[in-house]
Amino acid sequence: MSAGRLLAVSDLHIGFDRNRKVVESLRPTTPDDWLLVAGDVSERQEDIRWALGLLAARFAKVVWAPGNHDLWTHDADPGAARGVARYQGLVRLCRDLGVLTPEDPYPVFDGESGPLRIAPLFLLYDYTFRPPGARSTHEGLAHARRSGIVCSDEYLLHPDPYPSREAWCRARVRATEARLAAVPAGPPLVLVNHYPLVREPTRVLRHPEFAQWCGTTATADWHRRFPVAAVVYGHLHIPRTTWHDGVPFQEVSLGYPREWQARATQPRLPYRVAVPALVG
Repeated sequence: MSAGRLLAVSDLHIGFDRNRKVVESLRPTTPDDWLLVAGDVSERQEDIRWALGLLAARFAKVVWAPGNHDLWTHDADPGAARGVARYQGLVRLCRDLGVLTPEDPYPVFDGESGPLRIAPLFLLYDYTFRPPGARSTHEGLAHARRSGIVCSDEYLLHPDPYPSREAWCRARVRATEARLAAVPAGPPLVLVNHYPLVREPTRVLRHPEFAQWCGTTATADWHRRFPVAAVVYGHLHIPRTTWHDGVPFQEVSLGYPREWQARATQPRLPYRVAVPALVG
């Protein structure tokens, strides 16, 4: 069996020079290490190509799941497609680089703590992580606007050809749920998603209104329904591991320089994935 390790990172945001330097420093610990990238590499496709290409040249396998920033149609990325076309273009970019995506067969990692079946997911969010008292998406978003806490996705993440981000999320959840249900018996799953699959990690957000852009209640029982060994996610910029029903949920984000530079302990990336066999 290979001695390779399962490593992970997210929210690299390489539009910041300091973060780009962090990416340049990322290296495997053995020639057989795999790297999971849980989204938010950059808003610009060329930056995404640079970063994933660099990592694919260093790690034995790179697996990518998209983040919201990756899906933005931004002025900094002229001519970029919108919505599903944007996502499909990123999938093609990854395939050119040999990077696996949510559209590819789920690979099996046979290194340390393996075998594990790695399942990158693309699910989005549907505003069901609402503020207390909000009975609908409309009420939740109204509360966020009154508080001045509105995610830039409202202006930059387009759902075309779906009528809304909620509709796109519902379609992705249905397709992914069916695919996970059809996975044959064998190695347990490591689910890799940009957003946490349960709401609990969002309870510590400084601005709880932001949770609306952080996932969907439709996935709350997936770590129990499916044979899941671990969940890897990002988005919140709060790197830590929490446990839910005996399953580790590990946020592996770097975040913005103003965030990670302010921490007493600087991040040591990439993170080692906390499957139970590795947790002491």
